[in-house]
Amino acid sequence: MFSGLTFLPGYSGTQPMLGRRRATANPLGFPLGFPLGFREPPKTYGKIGALEVRLAHKRSDIRRAQRLRYKVFYEEMSATPDALTMLSRRDEDPFDPIFDHLLVLDHSVAGAVRGWRRPQVVGTYRVLRQEVADRHDGFYTQREYDVQPLIQARGASTRFMELGRSCVLKPYRNRRTVELLWQGIWSYVREHGVDVMFGCASFEGTDPAAHAEALSFLYHNALAPEAWRVRAHDHLHVEMNRMALKEVNMRAAMKALPPLIKGYLRLGAYIGDGAVIDHQFGTTDVLVILPVEAIQSRYFSHFGAPDEFASPILSAPHVIN
Repeated sequence: MFSGLTFLPGYSGTQPMLGRRRATANPLGFPLGFPLGFREPPKTYGKIGALEVRLAHKRSDIRRAQRLRYKVFYEEMSATPDALTMLSRRDEDPFDPIFDHLLVLDHSVAGAVRGWRRPQVVGTYRVLRQEVADRHDGFYTQREYDVQPLIQARGASTRFMELGRSCVLKPYRNRRTVELLWQGIWSYVREHGVDVMFGCASFEGTDPAAHAEALSFLYHNALAPEAWRVRAHDHLHVEMNRMALKEVNMRAAMKALPPLIKGYLRLGAYIGDGAVIDHQFGTTDVLVILPVEAIQSRYFSHFGAPDEFASPILSAPHVIN
C-alpha cells in the first residue's frame, strides 16, 4: 500500500516478567533457562521509511510505551492520574507484564541513552492472547464487559485476543503510522492463529448524552448478532439506544465516530451491548468485537489472508482501555 514498506524476518520474543509476579530470573533479568549473556533480537513486523513496528522485548521497552501512554492519556486527554502515576509519569497497570506490547519506532528521531542511540517510541498497542490470560487473571476487558460467556460458547477451538491501550504521538497521527501499527497487529494475529479480536474503544468525555447520535448509530447499525454479543456488566451498563433509527442523521453520526471505531467498522467489526463510563480515563467506552472471519476480504490484498502466514518469515506484511 505504501512505497518503501518492507517486511522482515521475525524471531520468537520473550517476556522478562510473567504474570503479576516476576519469574525467577538470571542476573540479566530473563527467566531461568536462558543462557547468560544471551539476548534475543526484537521481533520486527515491518517498516515504512524510518518507521518500524516491532514487539517490546525488554522491560525498558515497556516503560517507554508507558511513558507515551501517559503523555497521550494524561497530559493530552482527560485521564486522572493517582499520586504514583504522577510521580512515575507512566501509565501502567498490573496487566502490563502479561501483555505483549507492539511499538512503532521512529529511527529518524533518536535519543542517546547510556551511549546508545535509541529510536523514539511514537505509537503503541498492547495485545493479550487467550492462553496467556487463562494462566493469570483473565482479560482486562472483563472489568467492564462480561466476555466470558462468549468465550465459553465459542469453545476451545476459537482463539481470542484482547487489544488495548492504543495511542499514537500527535504528530504521527496519520494513515502511514496507523497502517504500520495495524500491520503489526495483523501479523501477530496470523502468527498466533487468532480467530477473534476484541477490546474497548472510547469516546472522549463521560457524558453519554453528548454522544447520543453516534451511540445510537452504533446500536442500530453495528450491534453484534446474538451469536457474538457481549453485554456490559449490569452495574456499569449505559444504554446506547438513545435515539430512534429514523431520528439519527447518518452522516453526522459517522462524522462523530472516533477514527479508531470507524476503522474497525470498515473491517467488519461488531459492537457490544451497552456503553461504560470510565471515570479514570475520562471516556465513554464501547466494546469492539472483530472475528477474523468477518474481516472484509478486500483488506487481505494489503495485509495477507489469515492462512498465509509462514513463520519465521512474515510473508506479508487506535482501542485505548
